[in-house]
Amino acid sequence: MRIFITTITLILTTFCFAQSTIPEVLEKLNKKSVPYITVNELQIKNKYVLLDTREIKEFNVSHIKNSINIGYDKFDAQKVTSIVKDKNALIVVYCSIGVRSEKIGENLFKLGYKKVFNLYGGIFEWKNKGGIVVDNKNEITENIHTFSKKWSIYLKKGNQIYEE
Repeated sequence: MRIFITTITLILTTFCFAQSTIPEVLEKLNKKSVPYITVNELQIKNKYVLLDTREIKEFNVSHIKNSINIGYDKFDAQKVTSIVKDKNALIVVYCSIGVRSEKIGENLFKLGYKKVFNLYGGIFEWKNKGGIVVDNKNEITENIHTFSKKWSIYLKKGNQIYEE
């Protein structure tokens, strides 16, 4: 019986903590249907539309400067098409680590946008690599909304903010 309990505990522990890095989570949860752009690549580009696909409460805590919040649960295609009229514009979508943004990127392709990229590792990777974020007053902040305690393990720099 002791061996059985130990085995079950080991399996559950391995399953629960198997995705310990952003690359592991993205490999498991994403289909790679939207090409990635890295933080380093984004930092050298100067002409792109940056769309934040997180919810407004996350965006208000912090976001990458000059990004536009388009949400996830309440994604509004009409809002996007009114903001980004050029279907050939370079668009970069991001969320916490890149899972929700992939789904929104797929929607953008369906709307006819041709150059959509998913920020690899999302705002967490941006902040982990020293990127600056601003709050809803456009002031630099160290706070990052991590969506939940579970997801907060992927943010290595900055202050983790989440509701339980």
